[in-house]
Amino acid sequence: MPKGGGAENVSVLKMLKPYNSEEDICNLVIETVMNAGGNQCPPIIVGIGIGGNFEYCTYLAKKSLLREIGKRNENENYARLEEKIINLINKTGLGPQSLGGRITCLDVHIEYFPCHIASLPVAINISCNATRHKTIVL
Repeated sequence: MPKGGGAENVSVLKMLKPYNSEEDICNLVIETVMNAGGNQCPPIIVGIGIGGNFEYCTYLAKKSLLREIGKRNENENYARLEEKIINLINKTGLGPQSLGGRITCLDVHIEYFPCHIASLPVAINISCNATRHKTIVL
């Protein structure tokens, strides 16, 4: 999946604690998007990896960007969280190219994996509206 540097350069990995809440994850995503401003060329697609370990979490975030836009996570809790985060991002008013507007985010995809009981890694990988990938079956 080719990606532009502006979107790739705003990626974030945060090692949260297991007691951090869903709201803490949402706040981290919003903070990441707002700090990136127009560097990621909104409207964006946000990939989030939750769990695993330091490196696997970032892989999950990038992998999630390969999911088809509009396809929710099979786990209803994560599907609900994806919808919640899309709405929160779009309420920021950042808009296309950060010029203001109501559509900042086209979709949010979350991939998750079990992790050690003492950690909660969360990675955010943003892709611009020109996300390019192709799937083929040989």
